[in-house]
Amino acid sequence: MRIAQIAPLVESVPPTLYGGTERVVSWLTEELVAMGHDVTLFASGDSVTSAKLEPMIPRALRLAGVHDCTPHNIIMLDKVASRQHQFDIVHFHIDFFHYPLFRRLAHKTITTLHGRQDLPGLADVYRAFPHMPLVSISDHQRKPLPLVNWLGTVYHGMPEQLLSEGKGEGGYLAFLGRICADKGILPAIEIARRAGLPLKVAAKVDPVDRKYFEEEVRPVLAMSPHVEFIGEINDARKPDFLGKAKALLFPISWPEPFGLVMIESMACGTPVVAFNSGSVPEVMEDGLTGFVVNDIDGAVAAVNRLDRLYRPTIRSRFEERFSARAMARDYLRVYQQLTTSEDVAAVAAE
Repeated sequence: MRIAQIAPLVESVPPTLYGGTERVVSWLTEELVAMGHDVTLFASGDSVTSAKLEPMIPRALRLAGVHDCTPHNIIMLDKVASRQHQFDIVHFHIDFFHYPLFRRLAHKTITTLHGRQDLPGLADVYRAFPHMPLVSISDHQRKPLPLVNWLGTVYHGMPEQLLSEGKGEGGYLAFLGRICADKGILPAIEIARRAGLPLKVAAKVDPVDRKYFEEEVRPVLAMSPHVEFIGEINDARKPDFLGKAKALLFPISWPEPFGLVMIESMACGTPVVAFNSGSVPEVMEDGLTGFVVNDIDGAVAAVNRLDRLYRPTIRSRFEERFSARAMARDYLRVYQQLTTSEDVAAVAAE
């Protein structure tokens, strides 16, 4: 198939540091190329890919210090539209910004929603374009939008060789991702304290979360000798960081659409102790790849049961459920469903 992948321009593909969506786009793109498909990636010029790269800007916007993506997205969409006849499938990863321009191309357009869908105004947008085909990254993500044109749920997948199984010999608990209230850094610190284990925090602090970090988190860190704040890390450091950890803490308090760090931890054979929110019950297999709990008390108790879990089993479940090949195969089924759907083509032609 001739496939166009349309990536966000905030980060490169793959991202240099933090960037979940861009990382998934990279994994999908590379796997589709490996499977023999003709893939073109529309992304920032500092992206690295085996596909045909169409650079929309020289450098990822965040690294270039640009905060408003809208002008660059408009230019990118115009370029994609001018070349749409060259592709069988145009796969968007930029929310709904392309809808007005591509509404009559719904028969060859697919949109993966990577974020939460319970925010004000989103339902109105999707109601205005009810025929546009969508893919969710978890079933839970769909709940606020039950009546849109869902073609399927495709779980994220990553290359099997990217992270290897570790032994957990570091004896510490890990927190990976981003510092904000929703991600649960303060509960993680408390869980580790009550469990009597050190906590290593490898996390990014976005400008929007800087005030929260300085006013709420930093004072707690200063009083928590069991916590080591490492800061943002890249993919090369993740195998060591996750592989040596006794467990990953994921005490979220928001409707997480997927939670990429959970499968990264599983790829290292490291169990996850996660709060029961969002997609967690879909991604985690309670008592097998980790523990799904309801609160801090439950998390502390789960940490004390970690020895019941078997790291090779956790790794094997990652390979079975969340490999890049599994993700690419699921997307190809969606692509095939879209290209053979007479209903979508008929609505788009109206």
